[in-house]
Amino acid sequence: MLGPDDKPAFPDAPAGFDVKREDIAHGNLEMIEYDSKTVGIKRRMQVYTPPGYSKDKKYSVLYCLHGIGDDETGWGLKGSAQIILDNLSADKKIEPVIVVSPYGNASTNGGRGGARGDRGGGRGGFGGWGTPFENDLLKDIIPYIESNYSAYTDRERRALAGLSMGGGQSLNIGLKNLDTFAWVGGFSSAPPTMIEPQKRRFLVGGRGGGVPGRHRPQNQSGPVGLVCP
Repeated sequence: MLGPDDKPAFPDAPAGFDVKREDIAHGNLEMIEYDSKTVGIKRRMQVYTPPGYSKDKKYSVLYCLHGIGDDETGWGLKGSAQIILDNLSADKKIEPVIVVSPYGNASTNGGRGGARGDRGGGRGGFGGWGTPFENDLLKDIIPYIESNYSAYTDRERRALAGLSMGGGQSLNIGLKNLDTFAWVGGFSSAPPTMIEPQKRRFLVGGRGGGVPGRHRPQNQSGPVGLVCP
């Protein structure tokens, strides 16, 4: 909440930005099961494909991670992500993009792919939210998407972003794997703990521990776009 002397950092979102419009084309949101070799079980993720999706063209991919109180349905059920994406597409404000929302806890606890189990990982690290999820994302999820959808496979067309715990995961994973992700976003992020100190220096100030920045990773031809409001 803003104090009497505070000024908003960003303008309010346009009215109706997250309201479903019947007079426009809509993308497709589907629940996918995939074999996680990392965890040793089948896990779930939601995949959004844009209006007019065709195997005859390639699409950029955003891997969008949820907060600790949600699961792979959070961005759709609570964030209305598919509605916002449809509206932006109809208004020609974004390029068509595939959006992948996996479950952020790569654990066998809690059944159905580890959903709602091993919540905090507070004792001895992040549990299934840490290295196991990083391995699941890099070794299982991304290869599945690029084998089953018409997705670009270069880092310039691959982004990773998340909210809260998902923001912390995005910073931890994205900044460690700059050969994989050219775009990294963390929103009200959990503190990143797994990234190297020389990369952590780009996260200074801001409510989520960072400010927008651009950094050219070593041995890469292009920069990384980094946003941490």
